[in-house]
Amino acid sequence: MTDAERLESHIAHLSAQLEDLSAVVARQDTELDRLKARVEMLLRREAEREADGGGGHAFGDETPPHY
Repeated sequence: MTDAERLESHIAHLSAQLEDLSAVVARQDTELDRLKARVEMLLRREAEREADGGGGHAFGDETPPHY
């Protein structure tokens, strides 16, 4: 195998890896957008719950069930 052939093979391998990594980044970007939207929805829901007088349960003040 000549130097040129080795370089071509290496470039082809690197190009394939780049395409694979680009696909991973694209999937992660989509997932990140979905998770951001979900966090925003949860924050809005919690803000509405607090605005309605709390109505929630304070888990930090709760005695564990085994006591």
